[in-house]
This record gives sequence, structure tokens and C-alpha cells, in this order.
Amino acid sequence: MSHSEPSTRRRILVVEDEPVINQAVCDRLVAEGYDVVPAHDGPGGVAAFAEHAPDLVVLDVMLPGYDGHEVCRRIQAERPVPVLMLTARDDEADLLVGLAVGADDYLTKPFGMRELVARIAALLRRVDRAAELAGQETRRTVELGDLRLDPGARRVWVRGEEARLTPTEFDLLLVLAADPGAVVTRDRLMAEVWGWPGASATRTLDSHVKGLRAKVGADLVRTAHGVGYALETGTRG
Repeated sequence: MSHSEPSTRRRILVVEDEPVINQAVCDRLVAEGYDVVPAHDGPGGVAAFAEHAPDLVVLDVMLPGYDGHEVCRRIQAERPVPVLMLTARDDEADLLVGLAVGADDYLTKPFGMRELVARIAALLRRVDRAAELAGQETRRTVELGDLRLDPGARRVWVRGEEARLTPTEFDLLLVLAADPGAVVTRDRLMAEVWGWPGASATRTLDSHVKGLRAKVGADLVRTAHGVGYALETGTRG
């Protein structure tokens, strides 16, 4: 669907088995200036990812062939890419599975097209920002108690063991690590990590914090109820 400037247009793969939703999402994204590739089942999504090398994937959880979690696992093993998952179930356990296999964000059906477009734009901005940071003098590793972070390589070690974080989890940890011990408000985290100042969709934040805790240790991320989160950096004996 792109013409003379394929390198300047972001390509999005839409994997959704409901034809009406697939078409509506694709039409809206084309109207927003994206190059769009549709797929309608799990195997088709994996094949389209390999063939078209998209910049971002919109991925339904409930798919024929194999489900969205398996598709996400397979494509992330091939090449890290931002994934926005669509789920019909507002079930936190289900959402955490998606985050664990490499999804960066999720939307619960039914969703508005305006919000879908805003989420995609925020994910792509974060990819651009991460690439910028990687090119700057951020190669220094940061030691914070039990944590060691390499912002340039986007790697983190906990008590000497590397923790494999999703891009969103790493960005979240990086914002908390910028002011260790201090509470970072929910609004600031939503603005800095997701690019949504004053956003109300903070269940996304809470789910990502749960995923982060599962990987770095629940004791390292403290909840300040009603306010936000803080990174605890005290080492343990």
C-alpha cells in the first residue's frame, strides 16, 4: 500500500480473525499514513511477519491456528518488535501472559479507533527514543543495589543474573531508576513510558509493574498506594 517512500512509512501488521474488525483497523491505519499488512490467523501472522518485517504488530489474542500469545512468542524470538495485543477478556491473568511473552501494551475490546491510533503512535515514539538513547553516551552501566542496568544495550541484571525484560518493562525500570527510592507518580510514569500525560488507562501500568516484579523481584518495586511506584535499591545480605 506504500508507493515511492517505503523507508519513511511505518509498516504495521494487523493479525485479527474477525473480518470486520480487521478491515476497520486496516482502513483507519492506512488513513493515518501507515503501510498496512493484514493477516487472519496465527500461522498467517507469523508468515506475514517474516515476509514483510513490520515496525509494529497489532495482534488479537484469540486466533485460529495458534493463539496470539504463541504468535507473539514466535515473532519476538525472530526479531524484537513492539506488539499491541487486542483481547476480548478483561482478565488480568490473561494480560500478564501476553506481557510475559513480549507484548508491550494491550487494548480490551471493544476499543475506540482513536485510542488504538494513539497507543500505536506512543509505542513507535518509544522505539525511536530508545534508538536515540542507544546512539548516545549511555553505554555506562548503572549500579543500584542488587540491580545493574546498561541503558545503551537495554540490558539489566539482578543479583548477577540477567533479567529478560520487554521494551516497556525496561523503559518503566529506567524511569524508576532515574530517582532511586523516590516515588514516581502514576501520571508521570504514564507520560514518560507511554506518552499519555494524564492518561486514565492505568491498568496497563499496574499490569506492567506486575510483570516487572515477576522478573526483577517483588521487593525491588514498592507501591505507594494511590500515588505511584518507587525503586528500592537496598541490597540484601
